[in-house]
Amino acid sequence: MPFHWTIDPEQRLVTVVAEGDVTRAEVEAYLDAVGEAGAYGHRKLLDAKHARTRMAPEELLALGARMRALHEEGHPMGALAAVVPDQHSEAAGRVLGMMAAADRPMRVFRQVGPARKWLRGLPA
Repeated sequence: MPFHWTIDPEQRLVTVVAEGDVTRAEVEAYLDAVGEAGAYGHRKLLDAKHARTRMAPEELLALGARMRALHEEGHPMGALAAVVPDQHSEAAGRVLGMMAAADRPMRVFRQVGPARKWLRGLPA
C-alpha cells in the first residue's frame, strides 16, 4: 500500500507516509481511520516526498470537499507538517491548499527531519 499511517494517541501524533501512486480510496480510508480514532486534533506529519498521484481533478475536488466539510463541522484540526518533493510541488500545493482551510498551524518542508522538529515544538 503506497499510503500508510500510524496513529499514536499517547503522543497525539499521526504519521503518514505516501509512496508511489496514491489513490482517492487510500486517502478516503485514511480520513475514515483518523475520524474513527478521534485523531483529527492530533499533530500530523505527512511524508509525501516519494509520492505522486494520478487522481482526476474530480477526485481531488471530492477529497477537498470532504476535508472542508470536516472543518466546517467544527472538528479541531491538529498542526500539519507536510514533506513534499520539488517536482510535485504544484499538485501537492492544490491538495495542501484544501488542507489549509482548517484553522491550524501548517508548514511545508523538503525534508522529514525539520518537519519532525517543528511538530515537536508545538503543543500536543
